[in-house]
Amino acid sequence: MSSPSAQPVSLPARPVVGVLHPGAMGAALGSALKARAGAVIWADAGRSHATAKRAELADLQAVPTVADLAARADVIVSICPPHAAREVAGLVGAGLAGRTDRPLYVEANAVSPDTVRGIATLLGDRATVCDGAVIGPPAWTAGTTTLWLSGPGADTAATLFEPGPFDARVLGTAGTDLGAASGLKACFALQSKAAPVLWLALEEAAAAFGVTGALHAELDRAGVDHAAALARARERMAGKAWRWAGEMDEAADAFAAAGVPDGFSRAAAELYRRAAGAGG
Repeated sequence: MSSPSAQPVSLPARPVVGVLHPGAMGAALGSALKARAGAVIWADAGRSHATAKRAELADLQAVPTVADLAARADVIVSICPPHAAREVAGLVGAGLAGRTDRPLYVEANAVSPDTVRGIATLLGDRATVCDGAVIGPPAWTAGTTTLWLSGPGADTAATLFEPGPFDARVLGTAGTDLGAASGLKACFALQSKAAPVLWLALEEAAAAFGVTGALHAELDRAGVDHAAALARARERMAGKAWRWAGEMDEAADAFAAAGVPDGFSRAAAELYRRAAGAGG
């Protein structure tokens, strides 16, 4: 972990941590936070039975609404589908009305740096927003997943995960680099989610041209195991294509803002939307 930021965010010794919302990753994050937190809470209004079951298995405490969570929490971790990140932050902002202090808000969604900075503006206090990027699967044991953190409160947030299954690391100068963690996530996602979906584009185009058999023959001759690559891509996206479309949209926005061609991620987003619409 890097040296402390110039203006560290102060928390109680055993802070109340709110998690929005305990999907597979959120439940793992919430469970990891229990060692350092006085309580880990979540808002159950409108959430599914599956979400409630995950929260129960992770031993998280339910509160009625996001407003209740915002009023009580010292730290709020937002981990939701990328397209919902701003909406969730808006609900938190409304729930913070009347509070004289502000919780540390860890924006841990797969969104662009500009989205993170926009959420900080929405919440009205950039100094209490921390940018987070999870790289790896939901972590229940150490060694699989890194949580990169940047911006104000990054050092403070990192200590909440020590020790634990998430390897929390501060990226850059913690006090100034709001958006750096999300930029890293966008770069990583280009190879982890945009590149593999190339196989869907190849199959779709070959079918449209009526050359599927010939393409497979040429790939076989070149020593490319196209069937295995396509199967891996479809297996990885099963049940996740709708979520990854939003992540690719955000990654594309990140590249465009950096002056880098964004077509790779835009195409991947469209292919994931098609897969989601087809039930893939």
